[in-house]
Amino acid sequence: MAERTLVGLALKVGPLGEHDRLLSLLSDAEGVTRVAVPGARRPKSSLAAAAPLTLLELQVGGRSGLARVRQLRVLHSHAGLGRQLETLSAAQAFCDLCLQLAGEDPVEGLLATLQLHLERLDQRSDCLDEVLASSVQGAIHLLTLGGYSLPLQSCCLSGAPLEPPIGMWEWRCSLLPMDGFAIDRQPGAAMSLNPSELALLQRLTRADLPRRRDGQLMGPRSVWLRLLGVVEIWIRTHLQRGNPALAMLRECVTATKVSQHGADAGNS
Repeated sequence: MAERTLVGLALKVGPLGEHDRLLSLLSDAEGVTRVAVPGARRPKSSLAAAAPLTLLELQVGGRSGLARVRQLRVLHSHAGLGRQLETLSAAQAFCDLCLQLAGEDPVEGLLATLQLHLERLDQRSDCLDEVLASSVQGAIHLLTLGGYSLPLQSCCLSGAPLEPPIGMWEWRCSLLPMDGFAIDRQPGAAMSLNPSELALLQRLTRADLPRRRDGQLMGPRSVWLRLLGVVEIWIRTHLQRGNPALAMLRECVTATKVSQHGADAGNS
């Protein structure tokens, strides 16, 4: 196997043998590549920097079987996301999603989009609602690039445009996990959305998060948790398994909400 250079983000790092690591790297050139990092678990190893959420330049090669890292250079680290469980969970969710989406073939733009959303998580780490909203939007963007976009423009049953009538609060659309969204309440639906929830979800396909004129994020936390539920259902249905890191993010946000409610009740 000829020696080659790979530039990509470490999605997952695990033990391999007694002293080595197994690295799953997302690159534009090859999609997800798994390589051995010899001696990386030794404290003084020059390859010990092979860590998750790190953009790496690798020289890899080997005569047969699993390629081995010869040299390694750190280009950028998102290690700061590990300081909070919420941002770590969101970042891990993105990485797990990329492992599923680019498991066999490269996906154009996936690495750049992943890096963009990791940077946004880092920038918004001091606001839980921003982290939650960024996680939902990031997952939607990654799913779209991977060919699993949520069909948000037309009813999956009638083909009619999905145009949420803001102000008509009795109106609903139903999420049918295998097909998409259908107007009205439908049997077998996983959940239903009101007009403002659907409108907010539709705006997440854009580049930026939806904001009010004063710059504040649109939608309360309860709505963002519901939209997270939509994404979780879609991933579980179309990628054949759930995303445990998104479930962990939900638990973190819910626990924070409960503790804040308890603190408010105690101060009243």
